[in-house]
Amino acid sequence: MTVDVATLESNLSHIRERVQRAASRAARSPDEITIVAVSKTFPAEAIRVAHSLGLRHFGENRVQEFESKHAALAGLDATWHLIGHLQSNKARRAVQLFSAIDSVDSVALAQRLNAMLNESAAASPQRLPVLIEVRLAPEESKTGVLPEELPSVIEAALALPHLEVRGLMAIPPFFEEPERVRPFFQKLRKLRDELRERFGTRASSGFGELSMGMSHDFEVAIEEGATQIRVGTALFGTRAKP
Repeated sequence: MTVDVATLESNLSHIRERVQRAASRAARSPDEITIVAVSKTFPAEAIRVAHSLGLRHFGENRVQEFESKHAALAGLDATWHLIGHLQSNKARRAVQLFSAIDSVDSVALAQRLNAMLNESAAASPQRLPVLIEVRLAPEESKTGVLPEELPSVIEAALALPHLEVRGLMAIPPFFEEPERVRPFFQKLRKLRDELRERFGTRASSGFGELSMGMSHDFEVAIEEGATQIRVGTALFGTRAKP
C-alpha cells in the first residue's frame, strides 16, 4: 500500500484544527488532549509517516496484527496502545509489544497482565499503564466493566504492583449525530470524577485519564472532558473491507 503523505498531512492538520476549536469551546488547552492514531489495518509505512508528522501515540486492536508490524516500527519513539479486547491467553505477547493497555475489562485480565509482567520484572521493572474499559450501554457491547462493578475492579487493579491504573476508557454506541453520544461521555466523566475522588490518592497517576471519542464525535468528547481521543478514519482514511 502506498501512503499518500500529502493527504495524511492534510487530514492531521484538519484534526488538530478540530481539537483546537473543541478545546476552545470548553475553555481547555489542546495540550491537555492526546491524539491516539488508530492504525489497525493500516501498514507500518502509514504509521511511520504519521510519526514523521509529529504523532507519538498509536492504537491497535489486535495483538497478532500489531505483532506483524512491530519489526518494521523498531526504533520509533512512540507509545503503543492496545485499544481492542484482549484475551487472557494473549496477555504475555501484549505486555511485550504494547506500552499501554487501554481495554482492561476484568479483574482476571488485570491479574493475568500483572503475572506476565512479574515474570519479566527483573529485566523490565517499570509499571504498565492501563485504563479500565467501561460498558456504558450493556446492550451494545460484550466487553467492559459495568459501572456498578467498577469500584471492586479498580480496588483489585490498584493492588497489583506491576500495573499503573490511569483512568477510564469507553466505546459508546455509534450515532450519526454526535450530540446523541454526549450523554454517554457525560456519564463516563462523572464516573471518572467519582472514582478519582475515591481512589485518586492511591493511584500514582491520579486516575485522571478519560479515553473517549473517535473520528466522528471527538469534538463532543473533548467538550465533555476527554484527555485521549482515538482517531483512525479521519486520519488514515476509510479502511478496506476484509
